[in-house]
Amino acid sequence: MPNSRTPRIIGRVIKFSFLVLILLVNGVLIFRLCSSGDPATMNNLILNDALIDAYEKHGDDLILRYQNQSTITQGEKNRGYFSVTQYVFIPEAKQVQLVFRYNNSTIKALAQDYGLEQIPAKSEELFEVTLLTTTDLTPDNREDNTDPKKLKMTRYTPSTATRDDTSNSLYTYYRYVFDGITVEPDTVGVFADVYYVKDVDYQKDPYGALCLYDDQSKWVGTKLTDEDVRALEEKKKK
Repeated sequence: MPNSRTPRIIGRVIKFSFLVLILLVNGVLIFRLCSSGDPATMNNLILNDALIDAYEKHGDDLILRYQNQSTITQGEKNRGYFSVTQYVFIPEAKQVQLVFRYNNSTIKALAQDYGLEQIPAKSEELFEVTLLTTTDLTPDNREDNTDPKKLKMTRYTPSTATRDDTSNSLYTYYRYVFDGITVEPDTVGVFADVYYVKDVDYQKDPYGALCLYDDQSKWVGTKLTDEDVRALEEKKKK
């Protein structure tokens, strides 16, 4: 007579294996979710003279704003390579601050895209980030704003940059400060352009680009965090 326990044992093994698989998948998802948030070092504004002066003049009335733009590159050749996880325009300080992020797979893609002999080390400075503003040279005719010849291009390099690649094994983060940035009525767009440091040519399309502002999208207001207020108040006392 066949052993009637065998089907039950097989059934329990299958159920146990299925349970382990579910736990593993959930564990990976939870790890990715927990590790995808910006580290604490990236969450506070970088204080410089322009921001401190603006806060001293305006206090709680200081304007901070952004737009709901795409946070990750979506191009055919750079899909998922780069992210701007947070950014803010501070008009009274003529300043933009942003957090730029890329993951380890982007470094591997860089090596493949450029035919490098080996994958660069994560610790290397691999990318240059600049801001590009486009200004309408024919403000009476909005229909030609897609024509580069009808736009004035102005590029800004960061005045300050801080890096964090130690608190998260998946990503490398930078917080950049750009000074002298204003959005005028004839400003059409503001873009964060990313170039590979060994292939910086502003006559060529950037390796990646993310729109921070366009004149057809609405502003979203935000406020200084409690930590930013405390830091700015400390600076005022000195």
